[in-house]
Amino acid sequence: MTESPAARQDLSHNRVRNFLLWRLAPLVIVVTGFLGLSPWIEITWTASFAVMGAGCLFNARRCGRLHCYFTGPFFLLISAVSLLRGLDIVSFDWNWIGGVALAGGLFLTFVPERIWGKYRTRQA
Repeated sequence: MTESPAARQDLSHNRVRNFLLWRLAPLVIVVTGFLGLSPWIEITWTASFAVMGAGCLFNARRCGRLHCYFTGPFFLLISAVSLLRGLDIVSFDWNWIGGVALAGGLFLTFVPERIWGKYRTRQA
C-alpha cells in the first residue's frame, strides 16, 4: 500500500524530526517538572511548548495533518501561560499547567482525527 502525498509530507514520519519536535520536548517537561528544577521549569516548559506548537502549525501547513490545526495553537497558548507563570504575572500551579497541557494535548491529538480523518483534504 502506498502512502498518500500528505502522509509523505508529514513531519512525524521522519524519526529524527518526530523526536526533536514532539518527543524530546515532553521528555524535558516531565524531567524538569518531576525534579522541580526551578528556574529551568520556566525556561524549558515555555520553549518546549513553543517548539511543539510551532512544529504542529508548520506540519498542518505542510501536509494538512488535522490534529495539528488544533494542537499547534493550543501548545502555543500553553507556552504563553508558562511564560506568564515564569514571570509571576499569573499564579497558576505548574502541576495545573502540566495537567491541562497533557489532557488537552491528548484530547486534541486523538479526537479530531477519529471524527474527521487524519489529513485535511485540500480543494483544488
